[in-house]
Amino acid sequence: MADLKLVTAADVKLMQGLAQRVTATRPDLVNSDATFGELAWNWGKGHAAIGASWPRHLWFSGGGLVAWAWASLPHQVRRSDGSVKDVTQAYLAYQAHPDHARLVDEVIDWFDATAAGIDRTVLPSAADEFALKRWAAHGYETDQASLGDTGSWTQLNERDLTDVEKPVLPDGFRFRTADEAGPKAAVQAHLDAWAPSAYTSESYQGVRQTAGYRGDLHLLVEAPDGTMASSTIMWLDEANSTAEFEPVGTHPRYRRLGLGRAMLLHGMHLARAAGATHMTVACLGAPGHPKARGLYYSVGFREFTRDAPLIKARTAG
Repeated sequence: MADLKLVTAADVKLMQGLAQRVTATRPDLVNSDATFGELAWNWGKGHAAIGASWPRHLWFSGGGLVAWAWASLPHQVRRSDGSVKDVTQAYLAYQAHPDHARLVDEVIDWFDATAAGIDRTVLPSAADEFALKRWAAHGYETDQASLGDTGSWTQLNERDLTDVEKPVLPDGFRFRTADEAGPKAAVQAHLDAWAPSAYTSESYQGVRQTAGYRGDLHLLVEAPDGTMASSTIMWLDEANSTAEFEPVGTHPRYRRLGLGRAMLLHGMHLARAAGATHMTVACLGAPGHPKARGLYYSVGFREFTRDAPLIKARTAG
């Protein structure tokens, strides 16, 4: 991998710009890991620990980025409980502007060359009929395991920000922002919600350095004992007046109290005050993962688009 270029913060900013341009014309074609917020979140939280396994390739036309490919090659993930997870497949995040859709063939060729000899997975948008045909032509097939009841494909949900319900917290709980609570509390809130997790204070520093992060749009719910019981980050795409929740989590001890619902409603009010008119949030879409989907539906979100998980076995060339 010595001759391959790794994803940098400057690359992510260019990718976010392409996400904004695609969102403005064909938001249904924005891949699950190619949204304005998801790009920042994924790079920010992971680049310090596993960025050495992230080669990329960029395609330009007329001086502007029109397609990109970001591979995640096999690596190890060290988690907060001391366990180590071995990632053995190669995964590709990518995006091509609709006006340059034929670059998908070059994206696929680059991925196949970069991850040769490794099982390869990718999650194009189910709405991208052209791309799906090109992936099939290169030997990629539907990942049946991913489509099972507990599969890992993602659906994107959306709603507008008119008529947002007023949030109600249980007595003694209050809303905070990361700017108010500080980095230590923000990191601990994530670790408590997602344990075991690879998230660290270094991860959070990376997130804070990405384009689009705002501490006043990083929302937490503080319990009466001072624990940060729920948290979410909102990523504001000012060019499209839209904002995205990513991630959203609640401490296990404080679940089923309505905290997540209240936090999302409060967040939407904050996003609207910041200039957003539209909101998105992603969740696992398989039938065996109903909790997050039910939470988002309860505050007015509905499915907008979804992944089409594909795989190519190492023996397929």
